[in-house]
Amino acid sequence: MKYLVPVFIAFSIGAEAQAIHYKSVLVDTHNDAVTACIEKKVSLDQDLKGINHSDLKRFKQGGVDYQLFSIWCDGKKANPYAWAMREMDTIDAVAARNPDKIVVAKTWEQIQKTLAEGKIVAQYGVEGGHMIEDDINRLDIFYKRGVRYMTLTWNNSPSWASSHTDEKDPKYKGHKGLTSFGKQIINRMNKLGIIVDISHVGENTFWDAIKTTTKPVIASHSNAYSICPVSRNLKDAQIKAVGKNGGVISLNFYSAFVDSNYGKKAAAFYKAHKKEIDSMVAKGMQKEYVLSVIANKYKVQSEAIKPDLEVLMKHFDHIVKLIGIDHVGLGSDFDGIDSAPKQLKTVLDYPEFTKALIKRGYKDADIAKVLGGNFLRVYRLNNPS
Repeated sequence: MKYLVPVFIAFSIGAEAQAIHYKSVLVDTHNDAVTACIEKKVSLDQDLKGINHSDLKRFKQGGVDYQLFSIWCDGKKANPYAWAMREMDTIDAVAARNPDKIVVAKTWEQIQKTLAEGKIVAQYGVEGGHMIEDDINRLDIFYKRGVRYMTLTWNNSPSWASSHTDEKDPKYKGHKGLTSFGKQIINRMNKLGIIVDISHVGENTFWDAIKTTTKPVIASHSNAYSICPVSRNLKDAQIKAVGKNGGVISLNFYSAFVDSNYGKKAAAFYKAHKKEIDSMVAKGMQKEYVLSVIANKYKVQSEAIKPDLEVLMKHFDHIVKLIGIDHVGLGSDFDGIDSAPKQLKTVLDYPEFTKALIKRGYKDADIAKVLGGNFLRVYRLNNPS
């Protein structure tokens, strides 16, 4: 009889998680499905099980109500602005084919209507300031297309802001932080309603951005440096600054930003498949997506080195301890990563995160904040109409 108790408890927590999860508005601030679909020559409205972390049907099954799609290319691709427009065209086409399932919503009224109708709200987050190609007027174009945040840098640096990668590189000779033009860009973003995203930026850029912005910021997909000390994560002083600013830190599911022990394991795994990786890169696929293909191909090996969900929850607990429950959200990085915690394999697994919150004793109202309410607050402060 003693074995019935934990089984019953597990079942109860699962049922409760399902109920809270699906009645809350779930916002994911960062998913790279657009780039993944283009790279793999598939479409988001196809069944992409075993190919991508995400597809249109599984978004809804996993409880996603509001998805900000990453608009991204690396700093090496020619004409990044044109690439950004192509990526937005891709989602616009999916929405046009599936008006009963997904809507590119551009006003608060459209957002509310779309949610009330049970459809997915789609918007865009431009991942890297290099994609405006130093033309500030392209921010206006992006906003009209449905862009509602821009990550100031990706791992590369535009002329006006320094990334986390470049700031730690002793060979980097560019400006550290924001230039005067960079501050003009933030001012224009604040005026338009494009949220300032400080994931990927260097520390100098971070502090300049915090001092410059007049609106709350987000870290669309970042974790806590003190738990996993990589430069993509936020140090405690930065976390506190985001809290003071009224912003939100959306947790990144990428194993290398979750678990400090993952890097060495992953390096050995990919070294074993180096010839295959090099061959695919030589054929033109961006390396980030080559690694995803390799991880899917050798699932037993890639699964074995993944961290547990509880390691990600340590980041959550740490951030909440520093700045409170009102400043944490979700930014999975699905389809832009090749590894996530074992319980978070695809977008179908978001309820597992909700279950972890329930186990920690959080009430419905707080869970709803984390799943989407906190981002919606920041969105409204940046976009009052």
